[in-house]
Amino acid sequence: MADDLPPTAWAVLGLLSFPGERTGYELKKWADASLRFFYWSPAISQIYAELRRLESLGYVTSLRSGAEDPRAKRTYAITEEGRGALAVWAGSGQGLGAPVLKHPVLLRVWLGHLAAPEHLRDLVTEHVARTKGELKEARDALERADGVEAWAHPQIALRWSERRLAAEVELAEAMLDDLDAVPGQPPGNSPTHG
Repeated sequence: MADDLPPTAWAVLGLLSFPGERTGYELKKWADASLRFFYWSPAISQIYAELRRLESLGYVTSLRSGAEDPRAKRTYAITEEGRGALAVWAGSGQGLGAPVLKHPVLLRVWLGHLAAPEHLRDLVTEHVARTKGELKEARDALERADGVEAWAHPQIALRWSERRLAAEVELAEAMLDDLDAVPGQPPGNSPTHG
């Protein structure tokens, strides 16, 4: 069954592999502050679904504070069995391959012959601004993790994310130059052509 776990389950288990117990909400916040820069941040419902699956496998335990209190929090911790399975998975080549790139802006540029040039420039310009914001968030996360010995490897992933986002800004700015160099659209290819 462990071999059948989706990568998101391993990511959730990985979040629990660092010291301390966490609620599902805390796992979501941590995924938003780190994991999303290089993998993705699962929805809270998906985190809880994976926690239930991991608990059924014995990889995670949970404890509810105040069993009778409807607002009681449930905290989760990785078990030794879960830590062992995660170590085996992390050390394996299972699931490795080329990273999947789904770039909605680039897809629209690829279809640029069907769009107004100004619209493409606006999309790419907005992408640059959005990516600069993500770059700042990655740098902020890296700063918060600085000096925490248990987070040495997450810091490596965050530094990689920082470099990737900086490169994305550079590539998108170069794409703006490329768009400026495209000759006028030939007749009949204009999105407003009747």
